[in-house]
Amino acid sequence: MGYLRPRSIEEAVSALAARPWIVLAGGTDHFPARVGPRPDEDIIDISALADLRGIIASDKGWRIGALTTWTTVARTDLPPLFDGLKLAAREVGGAQIQNRGTVGGNLCNASPAADGIPPLLSLDATVELASATGTRDVPLAEFVQGNRRTARRGDELMTAIFVPRPRHKARGDFLKLGARRYLVISIAMAAGVIERTDDHTVAAARIAVGACSAAAQRLPALERALAGQPIDKALASRATEAHLAALSPIDDVRGSGSYRREAALTLVRRLIDRLAA
Repeated sequence: MGYLRPRSIEEAVSALAARPWIVLAGGTDHFPARVGPRPDEDIIDISALADLRGIIASDKGWRIGALTTWTTVARTDLPPLFDGLKLAAREVGGAQIQNRGTVGGNLCNASPAADGIPPLLSLDATVELASATGTRDVPLAEFVQGNRRTARRGDELMTAIFVPRPRHKARGDFLKLGARRYLVISIAMAAGVIERTDDHTVAAARIAVGACSAAAQRLPALERALAGQPIDKALASRATEAHLAALSPIDDVRGSGSYRREAALTLVRRLIDRLAA
């Protein structure tokens, strides 16, 4: 088994261009999946790449380094737009996992129940992928392609996640349903952002549901139904079962598909109600 710990992004992408490597970030998903006999694989440990840590704001938006930990997300002073992502950051395992686990690792692992994906979808995030030949930006909705499948090529390294600035005042939120309050894999999740006009109507809405399909999904039909509506106590009632028709929840040990679908609708309505408060 080979091991490499590069000190620069250039060194990392050069190694990825030369031959296949398994990319290791925080390791909180990698090592639990390899309890017992370890596969014969070459590891590129990117934990020394300091340039991939931290959150930087600009006039265009926010750049979240791929190695930024969930603890950093939770503790960074960010506008209400990020309230949903900060809530999700506190749900990613326990404190030890939040100290080690990274935003980029959560996305690249691409679990259907990844806590970070729905709020980042609601933030209209894109991911930056670097290779020896350059960089490319991919919308998060296109990057995560299914259960443990992403659009990242073998010669690419995720370097950052970019969140654009909204055109109006905006706030985010996040709700998660599990078998217990903490340290639990999601049965269903909902995350959303509502942008509001000065006359208290919905300028734009972005709603995403996780753990109810092979990849977390935005709900475009619901987003269109909310746009232009007054932000009041009736707003949540506009979410209907038809708006969740694209979801494909499965039966597993945490819940049945029918229960997940019903729970997702309840979470979405509660989420909208909280965002309208």
